[in-house]
Amino acid sequence: MEQLLHYVWKHKIFPLKELKTTLGLTIEVLDSGLPNSNAGPDFFNAKLKIDGTLWAGNIEIHDASSHWYRHGHDKNKVYDSVILHVTGKADCEVCRSDGELLPQLELDCPEYVRSHYEELCNADIRPSCYSILPYLSKLTVHSWLSALLSERFEQKTNLVQKRFQQVDMNWEDTFFITLARNFGFGLNGDAFETWAKQLSLGAVDKHRDDLFQIEAIFFGQAGLLDEKYEGDVYYQKMQKEYLYLKHLFELPQIEASLWKFLRLRPGNFPHVRIAQLAYLYYHNRGLLSQIIEVDSLDRVRELLSVRTSIYWEKHFLFAKESPTRVKSLGKASIDLLIINTVVPFLYAYGKHRNDDSLCILAGNYLENIKAENNYITRQWEAVGVSATSAADSQALVQLQREYCDKKECLRCRFGYEYIKHK
Repeated sequence: MEQLLHYVWKHKIFPLKELKTTLGLTIEVLDSGLPNSNAGPDFFNAKLKIDGTLWAGNIEIHDASSHWYRHGHDKNKVYDSVILHVTGKADCEVCRSDGELLPQLELDCPEYVRSHYEELCNADIRPSCYSILPYLSKLTVHSWLSALLSERFEQKTNLVQKRFQQVDMNWEDTFFITLARNFGFGLNGDAFETWAKQLSLGAVDKHRDDLFQIEAIFFGQAGLLDEKYEGDVYYQKMQKEYLYLKHLFELPQIEASLWKFLRLRPGNFPHVRIAQLAYLYYHNRGLLSQIIEVDSLDRVRELLSVRTSIYWEKHFLFAKESPTRVKSLGKASIDLLIINTVVPFLYAYGKHRNDDSLCILAGNYLENIKAENNYITRQWEAVGVSATSAADSQALVQLQREYCDKKECLRCRFGYEYIKHK
């Protein structure tokens, strides 16, 4: 498997014998190079000695030599920089675009590496590397979690920047879309983002001093004002108001079928979350500016502490009354919004403005928020990797989703420790 050959080359897990080319020339690997995840050779800037001569250049790896021709490398000048072709099976000679023969190394993958990798891929227990974890040093665990957290910051920053480009580089709109997505709390995240992107926030701003009109636009744009509820005066009034505003501003709307209700507690119904967003939008003009200006986690929590209009204190859905209850966000929900919205947004905005203080503040918030309690953190806790803060839990989420779930054990430091263990 080519992935394993990459792993063996990267970590120099070579057989205990002299390396030689297929033509019998000795090879000394001084530097295996930098892995390349984009187009071009697999490793950049390697340094080798071939038959005593120092070479600096790139490395290409294939399961079999014939794949060099299958991929058209013999006609691509980009691969003329390759100084060694590493292959699992040398079934032919290979040459550069000018016809010059290229040195080849037929590299065996050690049996223990292959068997350990297969164990990781086929294990039913998660995480599959659990047996090696108790033997890892605290430094190894901490350094890998730190790297994963940085990776997650960059990933979320890219998503924020993508939204920023989609809304004509308006930071307030980008923040609202990001916040709306996370008001979906997972199950309805995609629907909330689709809805927020279609909202004409410019139109909403013209009625920002009227909570009822904000609700009318929010619910209408969500496709939740299309039914006929004869006995609900509030609903009928809102429906009438929305039809007027929709015509006035030529508003589109999404399909109500996008919203999911299965296995949701009533407090998480889209109607309640939209009502809370409307309340937040009404009471916190310039919310992004306020969040950027403060440097207190408690103050951010206050800004995100919302409830609903009076109607929703007696409803989870239109036309169905329920016992009166103030539908505010709990501390755990607010902290999730900070983790998934405020923190990545401060980091992305700080990067955009070259303001390191905002990036540092984002990290400080994570360090001071209690670790998330979800199936991922509980799973890692069970095998001895505990999350003491949201910074740790976010690192574990990154590890689970981008490595464990995708079987990317060869790129994981825990997987590396497991595979190399004899």
